[in-house]
Amino acid sequence: MRIIPAIDIIDGKCVRLSKGDYDTKIIYNENPLEVAKSFEAHGIEYLHLVDLDGAKSSKIVNYKILEQIATQTSLQIDFGGGLKSDEDLKIAFESGASQITGGSIAVKNRAIFEKWISKYGSEKIILGADAKDEKIAVSGWLEDSDEDLIPFIQTYQTKGIQYVICTDIAKDGMLEGPSFDLYDKILKEAHGIKLIASGGISTFDELPKLAELGCEGTIIGKAIYEGRISLKQLENFIIRK
Repeated sequence: MRIIPAIDIIDGKCVRLSKGDYDTKIIYNENPLEVAKSFEAHGIEYLHLVDLDGAKSSKIVNYKILEQIATQTSLQIDFGGGLKSDEDLKIAFESGASQITGGSIAVKNRAIFEKWISKYGSEKIILGADAKDEKIAVSGWLEDSDEDLIPFIQTYQTKGIQYVICTDIAKDGMLEGPSFDLYDKILKEAHGIKLIASGGISTFDELPKLAELGCEGTIIGKAIYEGRISLKQLENFIIRK
């Protein structure tokens, strides 16, 4: 299972939210590049970089930070937040993203998202399936939709999607543990999906359980910043694999 730390960006700073609520913002570091370099120094190879300003404004905003991290580390970066147009996608890849995550766009403009899958391939395009009560949420989680989570994933599997990041919004940033039952259900019903678990990771012991379920990766945010999981523990987990 891949370990993928998260850096969420608002105003160029590394922040975390609780349940996607912008009013709960905590700034953890003024310098995202410094944070990314500390991950790399502990053997971490992947990064989930989220442009929260972009998610709110519906266009890519913090691509300069993506470019900084991509050019000054060897991390493979999955970038998301506000990617709504072909131009946004072009900027993200030109700025150094290895993969992009599309969430709201996959609900609101299926035609363009399907075009991206076809053009860039399923290794480059990740489906962001963030859910509240098993319904997809969009626009930086500020809006609910009528889309049921698992049929939504299954539909995109037929379009070629392989990677899915699923965040249970009720768990995100709460340090109460991930949605094991939900991930188990997804893996059983969406056969062959490469599921990346996100939201609620609070202790190191949860990581082997997610691996055992069959998650392809897990995104860890606040647990790192709050010192619940150390980078040394993650380094050891990666080495042991």
